[in-house]
Amino acid sequence: MSEALVASQAAGTDISVPAGSGARQFWRRLRAQRAALVAAVVVALLVLVALAAPLLTAIEGQDPFTYHPSLIDSARGGVPTGSFGGITGDHWLGVEPQTGRDLFARLAYGARVSLGVALGATVVQVTIGVVIGVAAALGSRWVDQLLSRITDIIVAMPLMIMSLALLAIVPSSFPRPLLVALVIGLIAWGNIAKIVRAQTLTLKELDYVSAARLSGWGTWRIARRELLPGLAAPVITYAALLVPINISTEAALSFLGVGVKPPTPSWGQMLTAADVWYQAAPQYLLLPAGALFVTVLALTVLGDGIRTALDPRAASRLRIGTGRKREAKADASGKKVAVDASGEKVAGDVDSGRSTVDPSIKTIKSADANGEKEDPA
Repeated sequence: MSEALVASQAAGTDISVPAGSGARQFWRRLRAQRAALVAAVVVALLVLVALAAPLLTAIEGQDPFTYHPSLIDSARGGVPTGSFGGITGDHWLGVEPQTGRDLFARLAYGARVSLGVALGATVVQVTIGVVIGVAAALGSRWVDQLLSRITDIIVAMPLMIMSLALLAIVPSSFPRPLLVALVIGLIAWGNIAKIVRAQTLTLKELDYVSAARLSGWGTWRIARRELLPGLAAPVITYAALLVPINISTEAALSFLGVGVKPPTPSWGQMLTAADVWYQAAPQYLLLPAGALFVTVLALTVLGDGIRTALDPRAASRLRIGTGRKREAKADASGKKVAVDASGEKVAGDVDSGRSTVDPSIKTIKSADANGEKEDPA
């Protein structure tokens, strides 16, 4: 028997339960999902481009801030010269209209801003949500009521309107990417706080938590040692789904003019400047929009894959290809094996029954025969 499997008998059943670390099982389930693996590769490439933006732009020989007026046709209103938006060996994706700034450099540096803002906002949301949710579940009745009402108010707040208001009154000297991440994180933590509170209320009734409480552990020690490991799966799942939402929020705020300010490159800020060039220079609009779409789609698929891997009982919402056919075939094969096994077991029982009955019949017959022989004597 493999070391990775331990045959454990559930009450009255013959089920072999896989044993091993939770991380091992998680990676095995995640690797079984092709869509999640492809999405993970795409996300890894995007993160690599964002981190290596200075190196990549140095290889190209460009930067995201230098103007190239010689590459702009002023007679046509600032459209890039050449074909396909000015794509050449020096400018891999062409140049911006009116300014002539390199598009590849701005996209690479824009990935740093968009992904950095989204990840920073997610960290703020998760931190606040976990603290508020655990405190509400473990606190007294009044603490729970107070924190729950505050959470309800946060959830009811319109994110875009509150973000617009806060970003408009903050001085422009404050670093804009950091400000956008803080604003999104401080306004949108309500949903994760509700999830954490509900999960903590369930976990605190389990036997091992009660045993820790009876042994004299304090509330926060129980939360740190017993509850937080149980909260890891739902928190990681929800955080993975928050990242694409925050990317879209940052792009929307930059598109409305209150997010990242030029000349700092951001995909949302590039979309803002490209809204009047979709006919004369369509690549200026399609490149940041395509990068945003691919990033959000990949992160959404990856988040769904992480959710399914952490909770195998939940069916994935994103089934593609022939996955359902393979699963149906696997289920049919499993049922056939189960039927064959049960049939063999019944046959074995019948055979064993015959073997136990036949000796008794022979004994009775031999006794009757002996009795018949003895009666005449």
